[in-house]
Amino acid sequence: MQTVNLTDTIDRSFMEKVMEESEQNLSLCYQCGNCTASCPYTFGFDIPVSRVMRLMQTGQKKAVLTSSSIWLCASCTSCTTRCPNNIDVARVMDVLRHVARREGFVKERRVKAFFDSFLDSVRKHGRVFEIGLMVDYVRKTGRFWTDMDLGPKMLPKGKMSLTPHRIKGKDAIARIFKRFEEENR
Repeated sequence: MQTVNLTDTIDRSFMEKVMEESEQNLSLCYQCGNCTASCPYTFGFDIPVSRVMRLMQTGQKKAVLTSSSIWLCASCTSCTTRCPNNIDVARVMDVLRHVARREGFVKERRVKAFFDSFLDSVRKHGRVFEIGLMVDYVRKTGRFWTDMDLGPKMLPKGKMSLTPHRIKGKDAIARIFKRFEEENR
């Protein structure tokens, strides 16, 4: 577990920025620990969820944005469900990933590569094209032999298609991506 010196670099606007983007009042968090106790991935986090919340409250931007925890969060919403103050903690973690990406703090490069491959697939095809996603992910990470045995098992079961799915409303998806890019320039 990582130790953080709270007197190090303090960014007082960090919590306000995260609260604005997530639409959550982080000052309501009183460190009950329910988020950490309910998280199925706490064992893999370098900073438990409740400590991430506390670090945000104390303006420890770099400690939060460089943690693996924000990237390993599965957004399962167990933390949100158990929060006695109705803070959508999963949404906060999602916002932290966005802030980390924008500001160049990416600790878990493979997780980012997967997110990028997923979004590229949706942008290109209107929904996920599984084989295309896997090829793009392998290209970005160089993990050629990881999970290679799954493809032959999934194809006959109809879990994956060799061609992208045709969907209605592909142009609407393109407009969503375009609007997002315009807003985040």
